[in-house]
Amino acid sequence: MVDLELEREQNYVATLYARLDALQREAEDQLTAVRLLDVGGNHQTRSERDTFARLYEDRIVQLREIDDRLAFGRLELAADDASGDSVFRYIGRVGLRDEDLQPMLLDWRVPQASAFYQATAATPLGARSRRHLQSKGRTIVRIEDEILDAELLGGDPSEHQGEGALLAALTAQRTGHMPDIVATIQAEQDRIIRSDLAGVLVVQGGPGTGKTAVALHRAAYLLYTHRDRLKHNGVLIVGPSRSFLQYIEAVLPSLGETGVVLASVGQLYPGVEATREDAPAVAALKGQAFMAALIAHAVRSRQRIPVGSRQLEVNGDKLTLTPQLVANAIAKAREGGKPHNLARVTFVKTAIGALARDWLRQLQQGGASMDESDLPMLREDLRLAQDVRVALNTAWLPLTPEKLVQDLYARPQWLAELTPGWTAEQRALLHRARDVEFTIADIPLLDEAAEHLGEYNVVDVALKREQKEQRKRDIENAELAIANMDVKGLVNARALADNFAELGDRATTAERAAVDRTWTYGHVVVDEAQELSPMQWRLLLRRGPRRSFTVVGDIAQAASASASGSWKEALAPILDASLEAGRWRLEELTVNYRTPRQIATAAEEMAIAHGLPVTPSRAVRASEWPIAVEADVATAVHRERALHAGGTLAVIAADTALEVVGEELGAEFGDRVGLGALGLTREIALLGPRDAKGLEFDAVIVVDPAGIVAASERGAGALYVAMTRATQRLYLVADLGSLLPAGLTR
Repeated sequence: MVDLELEREQNYVATLYARLDALQREAEDQLTAVRLLDVGGNHQTRSERDTFARLYEDRIVQLREIDDRLAFGRLELAADDASGDSVFRYIGRVGLRDEDLQPMLLDWRVPQASAFYQATAATPLGARSRRHLQSKGRTIVRIEDEILDAELLGGDPSEHQGEGALLAALTAQRTGHMPDIVATIQAEQDRIIRSDLAGVLVVQGGPGTGKTAVALHRAAYLLYTHRDRLKHNGVLIVGPSRSFLQYIEAVLPSLGETGVVLASVGQLYPGVEATREDAPAVAALKGQAFMAALIAHAVRSRQRIPVGSRQLEVNGDKLTLTPQLVANAIAKAREGGKPHNLARVTFVKTAIGALARDWLRQLQQGGASMDESDLPMLREDLRLAQDVRVALNTAWLPLTPEKLVQDLYARPQWLAELTPGWTAEQRALLHRARDVEFTIADIPLLDEAAEHLGEYNVVDVALKREQKEQRKRDIENAELAIANMDVKGLVNARALADNFAELGDRATTAERAAVDRTWTYGHVVVDEAQELSPMQWRLLLRRGPRRSFTVVGDIAQAASASASGSWKEALAPILDASLEAGRWRLEELTVNYRTPRQIATAAEEMAIAHGLPVTPSRAVRASEWPIAVEADVATAVHRERALHAGGTLAVIAADTALEVVGEELGAEFGDRVGLGALGLTREIALLGPRDAKGLEFDAVIVVDPAGIVAASERGAGALYVAMTRATQRLYLVADLGSLLPAGLTR
């Protein structure tokens, strides 16, 4: 009977793949046809042709990405007519229809598929049974049925949907890339994934509860459900490190979604990619909310009224630039409320206008036959005069954010003038040379400075204005192109216009958003959000001013110096006090799917012993290996490899110990070891606790647990993170004479 059902499912899945292949060939034929179009020399028609080619190219890539495990489930529903025959709905990564437009496969995100994740025997939601299809390549290798009809069940419903499929996924070896969980999403996860787009959703959960997976699948769900809104603005996913982003990068493409920007905080200011961490005390200072006021004060202080009058020479004449004239011009420029560099245009125009009138009066008093019609000529002479340019630049110099922040750090006297209430020790924390690379904590300060400074070059402002006008024309042209190409329904005019550009720029929405500092996203997903400082939250609010956020994290895992002690405190920078409390809501994940019971218990006991606010969770399984304690890291690696278990292995040590541990591992294992993101492609990954956040490995070796705790004020949180990365085995490396941290025993 099982073999017969397996064959039946294989036959149906084969028809789905046949349809997928047909759609791919169709897209390839359409691409070939578009490329062969003779559009002549007209720029607009060439642009339209290239845009449609891009659409077909993207469609082909999407169809290829979803090939693996195309269909993973089936719902059996009660008959909706008098025939009594059951109705079957197959669930997969995308929706497929046959040539007659009849549904063959339901996209997992459509409402009709929700019963696959949420139905129970107590609440079957119209379903009689649920079948999980496990596949290898295009072959179905196993089926697992759950009876949901209360009359047929004969007992209590399973707590987890598809336990066999779930446990198979949980115990499978890791590959260095995060797998999607679309086939094994559990009811509590599905409810969060499908929750409303509006407002700030906080997903709190301990290690292994699937927070990251839920966040990514929620992004895919929102992109599908709110396509018109999010296709144009895109979705931003912010992770804690480059290694984390590398780990998750394949999840959304495997779900058919590519319209997202993945970035760490260090990558959120275009043109600068910061990877270096400041010392904890420095990072904590830079992350405080009062730094926003300091940046604003610093910008305003660069608008200077001279102490005394200054003599200027213009075409042989002597003019006097008075402090009052400069003060009047500054006041006029500030009235408009524009950023520094844009307001400078008004300042210069006002100052030169006043100087021109003074010069005209001076010339008239000298006997020259001139009147106000000569003012434009005088203004132009003043604009070109070296003395005038130097004087006005001294009063109001155009600035880049990089220059402002570098000066703030490198000029102690200026910083002291700006911070009369600071201590000398606080100012010393910020002092550094101009040529030192920017750190992760500098990125929000650069972004804050950019808000106050505006565009550095006024030509850029005019270019952006022209780009807005061009976009209006592009949308009009796109509407005509859709009608001419007979592709209505494949793409809308706004999405098509996104691919038009005067110079042949074919960047996607995600690509354009990633390089535009002023881009605002339709939704922002923040992982490991408990680590963010108030200044980092301010930056994210500028990226998502609609306050549509999915915030994921665990307060107990907070390890950075700027981390908050509660979600209410953490979210304060992005919540508008005038909005109702319902604008943010908290959901909790309570089941630990990743971490074996013995490891989860030990980690929680350690965390509780150090006073961390642990979110209680329950591990669904135990592994066969107890936690091991070894005297040195090389012995631990050899012991792990002697098991011949394969899979991924991470060695996690305090940041201050990485160099020493790396040398020890390198001497023993050579290039089999990789540091940071590189380690995800090597046999042995060497990571600090921060870089390990959000990742998972078959085996983890934690070097000197006590040293990790002692390395920072939040060291216990860092150790909690390190211990809970393991899906199978955990080793603690500690000398026989060394004590383990409180809550741990040998």
